[in-house]
Amino acid sequence: MVTRRRLRNILNTLALYALAALLIGYFGINAYNGDRGLKAKEDIDRQMTTLTAELDRLKAEQAQWERRIALLKSDNLDPDMLDERARILLDDVDSHDLTLMLNRPALSAAAPKP
Repeated sequence: MVTRRRLRNILNTLALYALAALLIGYFGINAYNGDRGLKAKEDIDRQMTTLTAELDRLKAEQAQWERRIALLKSDNLDPDMLDERARILLDDVDSHDLTLMLNRPALSAAAPKP
């Protein structure tokens, strides 16, 4: 009788330790791999640095476009910018400009014949 009670106490103690170890392991794994764990935080930080760099690039591009638009406004019109835009839109060249003619392959020649 005494040995059964001692064996039962030892097994109960081991079972409680095993249960506690399993619970600690479960919560430890979820603290690292879970939706709000350490790994997810690293992924979010990585995304944040990538998006911040892209935001800085887009802000610089926006500032560049705003400067170019400001040059085309009527209150302070830049003649060089107006000339550049007019030449591009009208496909016009000055008689004193140096032009370079490129031979481009025809679309039909590049496509395979059936």
